[in-house]
Amino acid sequence: MKQNTFLLITLLSIFSLTAQTDKDKVTETVSKATIEGHIYFLTDDLLKGRETGTPECKIAASYLANTLRSYGVKSNPKTGTFYQEVKLKKTSPPSKVSIIINGEVMPNSVVISSDIIENNDKALYLGYGLESDYEGKDVTGKIVIIKSGSANAKDARAAFRLRKKKQQLAIDNGALAILELLQTNASMWGFIEHNFKSPKLSVVEKEDENSSIDFGYIWILDKGGNLATSLSTTKVITTQVSLSKSNDEIISSQNVIGIVEGTDPKLKDEYIIYSAHYDHVGIGAPDATGDTIYNGARDNAVGTTTVLSMAENLAKYPTKRSALFILFTGEEKGLLGSQYYVENPVLPLNQMVYCFNSDNGGYNDTSLATIIGLQRTTAAQHIIDASKVFGLTAIDDPAPEQGLFDRSDNVHFAKKGIPAPTFSLGFTAFNGDVTKYYHRPGDEADTLDYNYLLKFFQAYVLSGRNIANDPKTPVWTAGDKYEAVSKILYKN
Repeated sequence: MKQNTFLLITLLSIFSLTAQTDKDKVTETVSKATIEGHIYFLTDDLLKGRETGTPECKIAASYLANTLRSYGVKSNPKTGTFYQEVKLKKTSPPSKVSIIINGEVMPNSVVISSDIIENNDKALYLGYGLESDYEGKDVTGKIVIIKSGSANAKDARAAFRLRKKKQQLAIDNGALAILELLQTNASMWGFIEHNFKSPKLSVVEKEDENSSIDFGYIWILDKGGNLATSLSTTKVITTQVSLSKSNDEIISSQNVIGIVEGTDPKLKDEYIIYSAHYDHVGIGAPDATGDTIYNGARDNAVGTTTVLSMAENLAKYPTKRSALFILFTGEEKGLLGSQYYVENPVLPLNQMVYCFNSDNGGYNDTSLATIIGLQRTTAAQHIIDASKVFGLTAIDDPAPEQGLFDRSDNVHFAKKGIPAPTFSLGFTAFNGDVTKYYHRPGDEADTLDYNYLLKFFQAYVLSGRNIANDPKTPVWTAGDKYEAVSKILYKN
């Protein structure tokens, strides 16, 4: 009788396990309390905004590594730890910057690139500093003053896009340096100052490629464009420019890496990458409350927690395909951690069949999950279906003008041929409640809607399970710009 009872209990247990759906597995492992715990820790003021290369960023990395360890995730096969060391060159801004134009001190400036300059001479005003502006002008050994952007695009983003072209034109024409007058609002200027007056980082292995040119290039805030208007009609312009070189040092940061092996004898040789960056922008200009710590709850403690949620689930309920978890450093410094990883992978890239990245600016619609590049891969329907299960509608990029696909870590994998969309919080436009918190001190853990986040994380985890269990390997949709390089990578 006891034997029959034991057998019955065993059979019921087996039936219960086999009857458990993927949705059940997701809801069992993804909880609001765990989500809150991760996000509140990563955004605590003690971590000072998790700026790459700081001790506080290393604390965040340690937390992530030990969280993966606690789930039973396997470590980086190349190191035996959960880390991949990323050597970075840290370039600090020049210690000396002084600019006077026609006797007026310029109080608001940032250095784009530097050289040692001690100049007290006449300067030339050259409009936008593009090809036609140099025609018939001798700028050899002189400082040129230009307006930012172009006639068709005058905003700060356009100025940033054109900086390399303008710098090369000035160098080719023999100019000594560029002073570029940037007309923008106080908020954008604060963002620019925070980025350019903070140390810049580059991957050491790419030092020759990324090192700055020895040339003075300085942005000057021109409120209302008044200075540009004045100089455009001024016959004689004098400048006094004093600029020192920037300083370099080598520092170390870490990508955090873990693995869960798949269950299918063949499909386990294929890997789904689950990725996000865990760094943020650190400490910067204060907001209206005096807060100087940019905590980065949305960007990207949410994305980081998305990957942790996936890791916890797969460690308990593995899928047919294997999983590679990568939490990147240095995204905010130029996608550095992912750049380093694709050149130094811990497993062959041709075994990576999909990169399911998660990155965020913010959200303004809690009925949505916004997937940048949703329809660019054949896994789109899996994501749409999984989101629907948890009450969300999956949509593609509603703000293509922002170039978001190319602004997160997924793009380095895409360039290698790996299908790589980015799973993001729901937004219908890159404005409002998105820009309100994007790279702002107010991006705190207590400003998030955790009922929404629970559905968001559940949708991501179920999407990953669907993709990883599908007998068909996900690929780029026909005609995608990365389809050709993908065929080379996978030899198909």
